[in-house]
Amino acid sequence: MTLEIRLAVRDWDYMSPLALGEVSSPRLDLKLFRVGTLPDSLSDDTPYNAFETSFSRHLSAVEAGNHKNTAIPNFLMRGFRHQCILTRKDSRLTSIEDLRGKRIGVTGWRDSGNVWTRMILRSKGINTEDAYWYAGRLTDGHPIQDRLDGFGMPGRIEAMPDEEPMMDSLARGWLDVVFTPFMPKGFFEASSQFRQLLPNLSASQADYFQTVGYVPGIHVLTMNSALLEEHPWAAQELSDLLDQSRDVWMQKRIRYADTTPFFMSDLIETASLLPSTWGDSGIEANRKMINDFIDEMHDQAILGRRLNIDEVFPVKK
Repeated sequence: MTLEIRLAVRDWDYMSPLALGEVSSPRLDLKLFRVGTLPDSLSDDTPYNAFETSFSRHLSAVEAGNHKNTAIPNFLMRGFRHQCILTRKDSRLTSIEDLRGKRIGVTGWRDSGNVWTRMILRSKGINTEDAYWYAGRLTDGHPIQDRLDGFGMPGRIEAMPDEEPMMDSLARGWLDVVFTPFMPKGFFEASSQFRQLLPNLSASQADYFQTVGYVPGIHVLTMNSALLEEHPWAAQELSDLLDQSRDVWMQKRIRYADTTPFFMSDLIETASLLPSTWGDSGIEANRKMINDFIDEMHDQAILGRRLNIDEVFPVKK
């Protein structure tokens, strides 16, 4: 008899082999739910028993003693955050150091990606008190909701005035930059009035990798803890299945590189700048990255204490 896993994830391309049944497990009956917004993995009425979860929010749950779900060291979303800092094309800002004293918009204060981005600023000597921070919705198509999450600080970390969409504010020049994981509609059109802050992203991100040794993890795989207590083998089985799907997808992307005109160049550049192991799952492959993120969340006063890696990932992989 197979174990039913109801997995909720973002609609990542590399999930396609799983969705099409090209990879499967004789031990798991995997039901894949590709969702636009990640579900609340701590909700009691969720229909899922495995989740793509914000790494920062899972760490906060662990610190609070909520162990409803268990993290598996497989990072479903990774990325260099340098590429997520947007400004206007007519802006004179071209470096991280230029952001000192500026107004910075963020889509959520505790979001994993924004923690990593603030870490980049802190590495250049720009701490929370060295800029003015505003949390809000990216565009008018995004919902109005609390994005400070209890971390507001009058005069320093505030909600966007009058709930103005951040890209509107950036366009009129009130915000200087916006941090966002996903680009707003129209960003990739030649007529867009926005650009990424750094003029040579690849070099900046490659230098960052040479310094820290990893591509930051944003979202992590989690599974229902009660399910794992009964079926502890399922963690490894599901993680391996996701790795297999990613591998099959990548081989197809290599073979069918003509889906976009410059994708082959991207493959070549990635191979020249990063080791082939950059996306590996498992604790040992990600130990430094995990510990750095825990330390950073503590240093940014999001975590009240430094968590131990063994309490974050109690199921070994």
